[in-house]
Amino acid sequence: MIRTITATEYVTPLREGGSLPAIVNGDDDGTYVVKFRGAGQGVRALVAELVSGEIARAAGLPVPEIVFVQLDGRMARTEPDAEIQELLGKSEGLNIGLDYLPGSITFDPLIDRPMQGKERLASSIVWFDALVTNVDRTPKNTNLLVWHRNLWMIDHGATLIFHHNWSDDVLKRSRKPFTQIKHHVLLRWASEIRTVDEELAAMLTPEVIGRILDAIPDDWLGDEPRFVNIDAHRDAYREYLLHRLASPRRWMEDAADAQALSV
Repeated sequence: MIRTITATEYVTPLREGGSLPAIVNGDDDGTYVVKFRGAGQGVRALVAELVSGEIARAAGLPVPEIVFVQLDGRMARTEPDAEIQELLGKSEGLNIGLDYLPGSITFDPLIDRPMQGKERLASSIVWFDALVTNVDRTPKNTNLLVWHRNLWMIDHGATLIFHHNWSDDVLKRSRKPFTQIKHHVLLRWASEIRTVDEELAAMLTPEVIGRILDAIPDDWLGDEPRFVNIDAHRDAYREYLLHRLASPRRWMEDAADAQALSV
């Protein structure tokens, strides 16, 4: 179950860019990296963050706790920066946050053999990113953190690229390989993709996928006119993901082939 916390303080923006994430304090005394519904990518980035992050967790992969962050638009009045004021004003309501990992550092693939001996973990992450079509785990932008010597996966707002273009062929597209996997930062270490495939797929049962999708707040859905209601919109995500997980998984085979060529 996803917890809901209330934002009590906007601490600092993390970087420039369209999503404008920030470090925010919560009423539970926790600190979170928050993505805002009022940012340029809108609620679909929040849906992707929630769904893909919880799929990763269900598959046993290392993701910081995900929480819903309730934001009072009046917080904007406390910010001197006009851009942040506008962002907070547009983000009143439920946003999404990840537990902040203090002292973590960005994973650097150039460090001496950072994944040697961790081929199974690398393979599982590559498998997952091929499943959710993650275009954002490359050497230029790894979206991996090292915290207490362990690897953590962050920033899944660019996954589920299909939901930016709903069309009649979406289920057909769900069966396609993910060609961008050849650029994955962990690909050269992911030598066990075929080995982990059945185990990971078995964890993502229809019941697990359904539970994850049921957690999407209703007001993050309903913006796609092709669906008659919110339930139909939610069901479309379910159909896509279950079709993609169905065997045979061509996208998995394609990722394994790309890995063999990367060595």
